[in-house]
Amino acid sequence: MNRRRSFLLSLVGTVALAACQSDTETASSSTGVAPGNADAPLDQIAADYVHLVLAMGVHDENHVDSYFGPEEWIDEGVARFPTLDSIRSAADGLLQRLGALQTPQDDLVRRRAEGLEKRLIALDARIDIVSGVPLSFDEEARLVFDAVAPDYDAAHFEGVLEQLDALLPGEGSLNERARAFWDQFVIPPERLEAVFEAAINECRRRTLERIALPPGEDFTLEYVTDRPWSGYNWFQGNAFSLIQINTDLPRHIDRAVDLGCHEGYPGHHAYGTLVERELYDGRGWVEFSVYALFGPQSLLSEGSANYGIDLAFPGRERLEFERSTLFPLAGLDVGQADTYHIYLDLQKQLSYARNEAARDYLDGRMSRGEAVSWMQRYQLNSAEEAEQALDFIETYRAYVINYNLGRDLVRSYIEREAGADQERRWALFERLLSEPVSVADISGR
Repeated sequence: MNRRRSFLLSLVGTVALAACQSDTETASSSTGVAPGNADAPLDQIAADYVHLVLAMGVHDENHVDSYFGPEEWIDEGVARFPTLDSIRSAADGLLQRLGALQTPQDDLVRRRAEGLEKRLIALDARIDIVSGVPLSFDEEARLVFDAVAPDYDAAHFEGVLEQLDALLPGEGSLNERARAFWDQFVIPPERLEAVFEAAINECRRRTLERIALPPGEDFTLEYVTDRPWSGYNWFQGNAFSLIQINTDLPRHIDRAVDLGCHEGYPGHHAYGTLVERELYDGRGWVEFSVYALFGPQSLLSEGSANYGIDLAFPGRERLEFERSTLFPLAGLDVGQADTYHIYLDLQKQLSYARNEAARDYLDGRMSRGEAVSWMQRYQLNSAEEAEQALDFIETYRAYVINYNLGRDLVRSYIEREAGADQERRWALFERLLSEPVSVADISGR
């Protein structure tokens, strides 16, 4: 049984115990953090924060994405904070304690404190959402992910559709022509495993040339169904990940490199491994043992994972790898690869259309049917793809901004600081994965 599944079962097993505990306990009891060092006040706040996040996992099944800290803290957190009100009260208390501390002189420690503050603000907002308190899409994004995505109307996407219309001449609507073109690049089910394994191995090779990950780091790759996402990384601790690929819908050839980089290298697996080594093991900063999905770290995690695709395969290197290796493995027509990549580049410019569907749907300005139609029109989705995207939006809400806005902020920061220097880009990228970097740090706020 993997660590994630063990964790969830532990939470289920402690719900009954938690219900018997007092919900008036504040976040000030002993958590096993030794006093007497310069970081002790932050260490205690961080330990209490971890207990709160673990307790939140009882009420919000998607909240705890990964945890590799002390096993006993799972039971302790749920027992100490059995209700949403007790979690909120304790989080507010931690914010007050943080505000009373002197500003740390050390830059990393200062950023650590600021990061804890943002995480606690996000936790408060997520409690509101789970409790049914109405928040607008943009307010949710600001409080939980510390960023607000730009707002685009339909006219913004029409110019891209015109370019796609010219790229794909023929009869029928643009969506019909796009679907017919797109369907030429489906990986046959019997070749899926070979294609994905080749892709992730190349992503890994390229990443390890630039970033020294711990000896023995590894992952398991699984194929699953009936999920609202296309791929997921469950970081298990000890530099190990479970990577799952959803095969509900046909998988196209571009998704092999996308998911290999995003979920694996230099994306989520590398991120979890470096955070564990540098911040949890290296500095003993216990808040990094838990990944609360609904927090500002997700914008950096998803953004770096998406930018990492282009970092690992700059220029035409991805096209050349797919033509030489992945297209033949999938049995696809290599002669169409160039046109396919032009199509992908244009389609990427439509990514913010999903944000608009999420914003208007969650804010009540679009029905589900209207949101599906919008994504069929402005993302060129099939009806099935649009329905799956709406399933994701209903589950994860404003989380959708992390993929495109996060990518754009990470890209802008790294390329602004490093220019065209590829070595410098990789060094800055590794820093993002190894230090307490905030959204404000990369956005220049």
